[in-house]
Amino acid sequence: MFLSDGKRYITYVLSLLTLLGCALLSLDSLNSGIIDHTFHNMFVTDPMSNILKIFSYLAVGLTLIYSRQYATGRGIVGGNLGGEFYVLALFALLGQMIMISGNNFLIIYLGLELMSLSLYALVGLRREHKVSTEAAMKYFILGAMASGFLLYGMSMLYGATGSLDLTEVAKATATGAVDRTVLVFGIVFLVSGLAFKLGVVPFHMWAPDVYQGAPTAVTLLLGGAPKLAAFAIFIRLLVGGLLPLAFDWQQMLVILSVLSMAIGNIAAIAQTNLKRMLAYSTISQMGFMLLGLLSGVVAGSTAPAANAYSSAMFYTITYVLTTLGTFGIIMLLSRKGFEAENIEDFKGLNQRSPWFALVMLLLMFSLAGIPPMMGFYAKLSVIQAVLGTGQTWLAILAILFSLIGAFYYLRVVKVMYFDEAIDRSPIVFNKDMYAALSVNAIIVVGVGLMPGALMALCTVAMSKVVGT
Repeated sequence: MFLSDGKRYITYVLSLLTLLGCALLSLDSLNSGIIDHTFHNMFVTDPMSNILKIFSYLAVGLTLIYSRQYATGRGIVGGNLGGEFYVLALFALLGQMIMISGNNFLIIYLGLELMSLSLYALVGLRREHKVSTEAAMKYFILGAMASGFLLYGMSMLYGATGSLDLTEVAKATATGAVDRTVLVFGIVFLVSGLAFKLGVVPFHMWAPDVYQGAPTAVTLLLGGAPKLAAFAIFIRLLVGGLLPLAFDWQQMLVILSVLSMAIGNIAAIAQTNLKRMLAYSTISQMGFMLLGLLSGVVAGSTAPAANAYSSAMFYTITYVLTTLGTFGIIMLLSRKGFEAENIEDFKGLNQRSPWFALVMLLLMFSLAGIPPMMGFYAKLSVIQAVLGTGQTWLAILAILFSLIGAFYYLRVVKVMYFDEAIDRSPIVFNKDMYAALSVNAIIVVGVGLMPGALMALCTVAMSKVVGT
């Protein structure tokens, strides 16, 4: 709070050191293989929580690196993003960590609200900017409604099972003695609230406006680590607590998934604003991820569960890593008073910087699912999981919508390489941002060529969750 803008690098360095320290602690816990519960069984540490936390630290760390120049004046209308940007980002991360390790309805909800309230404030940081204020208001109102859905679903499940503890809820639902009607109603509200946080259709209406209206640094905070936390609470609540009712919630996920892939991909084609296009892209990508979650239980058997859920986890991680670099490039091209958020702003990028154009090409190819990028293997693993359920029609739909999605990703590549540059001014960047974007691109290719290690980690994590 008391540092001048000229000394803001101190906040930046301390934030990164904090993330590094947390990552080392989670890595040590992951290597030990310990599964433990604390705070009266309300908080759990297991392989899934440690892996997702490590990638959450990485996502927020890269966001801070990419945002450093941007947060101190580049592209900001109405002033700098000062210390409040860093502290709110870290509070949002704390909420995500609680969500990832929560083993109790109330603890998960507290983590969710800590994250959400921090993000509401971040979206509205540009108080004099009309579009940002409008986006923050929409996000806040719709977020409050989603929280109401989630709480109402939790209250119904609590009323039916008599417990807020997910372990006890799982035991109660497994007995078959609980009123099934109340449980199903509770699941409907629960899934609706979770779907909003993930941004899938028909609970997606906030995403395009908020992605476009928020400062790009905040858009990246929204589109990165929170997706990992949202995936975690899907697993904690639906798999950890309500797996005996998988038939009911899997039917809901089929509808959410198909609608998200359809509307997300088709609506993205019409967008000229890149941030808005990426918002619809996120909707379709999260719909694709849900395919893995709905493939875990087949005819009452949980045998394919670890493989299906690990494919969904792998998909979420690779999506977050790819989207980090994409928004990093947008911030790279932004400058004071100018947000490089329209597709035409990328015209002739190859003429200005062949390296950054190549990085963006690799990221677009990964989002489109073109080999050998990691996005291709992520889509392949999810489609294999769907085929394992016998729902061939669903796999065919997923492939068709992926082909539609490839159009708007390749359009960005076409603009960068085949159109004449409008702005030929040199791109100004810090060395840490250059290094981070380069590493980000290498990871996208490297994991695509050698996905085995990350997939093995995801499989181990999901095996522990489903008890196989």
